[in-house]
Amino acid sequence: MSRWLGAVGLVAVVASWGCTVGCSVGNSDAKTFDQGAKDEKRKEEAVPVEVAALGHGEIEAVLRLSSNLEAEGEVQVFAEAPRRVTELLVEEGTPVAKGRILIQLQDEEQKSAVAKAEIELKESERDFERAKELYEQKLVTEETYTEAGYKVERNRLALADARRELGYTQVRAPIAGIVTERLVNLGDQVTVNQPLFRIVDFDSIVARIYVPEKDMARLAVGQPARLKADALGGKVFTGSIDRISPIVDPATGTVKVTVATPRQEGLRPGMYVDVELVTAVHDAALLVPKRALVYDNDQIYVFRLKEERRVERLRVAPLLENTDFIEPAGGLETGDQLVVAGQSGLKDNGLVRLPGDPEPADDEDEKQADGKAD
Repeated sequence: MSRWLGAVGLVAVVASWGCTVGCSVGNSDAKTFDQGAKDEKRKEEAVPVEVAALGHGEIEAVLRLSSNLEAEGEVQVFAEAPRRVTELLVEEGTPVAKGRILIQLQDEEQKSAVAKAEIELKESERDFERAKELYEQKLVTEETYTEAGYKVERNRLALADARRELGYTQVRAPIAGIVTERLVNLGDQVTVNQPLFRIVDFDSIVARIYVPEKDMARLAVGQPARLKADALGGKVFTGSIDRISPIVDPATGTVKVTVATPRQEGLRPGMYVDVELVTAVHDAALLVPKRALVYDNDQIYVFRLKEERRVERLRVAPLLENTDFIEPAGGLETGDQLVVAGQSGLKDNGLVRLPGDPEPADDEDEKQADGKAD
């Protein structure tokens, strides 16, 4: 009997110990689960961001290229006869009309030759008139009459040659423009084909740009253009497409486009400019700030704010773009709020915090809250 009671007591002790251990383990597992849930909750922290609401406005599609300006109306003036410079009539920077005398060369010999040719022509004309009267009276032969006529023609040609030689002593402007270079001095002995001046027509300044062939369909003669010169503080000048080459350069895959610009203060041949060709204009486009764009390889995304301070990642395809905005092909609407700052660390369905939202509780506050809960 005593043995049976001892066994029962032992079983009771073991059961009690097992209950104590089991209950303790169960409570520990429960606390570990609760702590894990809290830690998981703490892992998703709200990312501070800024958002902007979408609106409408004007946007342009622009092709941007660069070039150096050049003048299509530009000539170099050469000497046509070997003479000494006796008078210098223009300087660099002088505006000249077509035909204006630029320099005077020595001309005494040529003037004498012209005067002599004029006298000889007059004498031959009188001889011809006399021979004509005599021929009509049949007092001279037809041969004499014909020879007198030939002499008049020869003297007329001689006078024309003398006048042309005299004309070479006055060097004239072949076009209207501005003298940009003077290469001769007073008293110089010039030779045939020696360069004397360079004249530029500033109304003929153009920029030749080379547009990729994929953009050919977006170009047309008369299309507006803007030119910006860094040398002039980024000042903007107007222009338009004057000519489009009918061929594509197979080596570069580009098309030569000539952009003409009217005379504008500051533009000079040789100046480096950025050329913008306006290929399309949308007056009421949905404008997405470029600050909102996130680039992933060749694709573009934005983060749109949803309810409960979460964001969704959307892919966008630009229709038009300028320096600050793009017009999306679709998927967005007026009033949508896009993340424009802080999106670099965001993921789809991520939690965000906007300016003005309450600050998140720090770890000490959470510990105190956990202690009160326990």
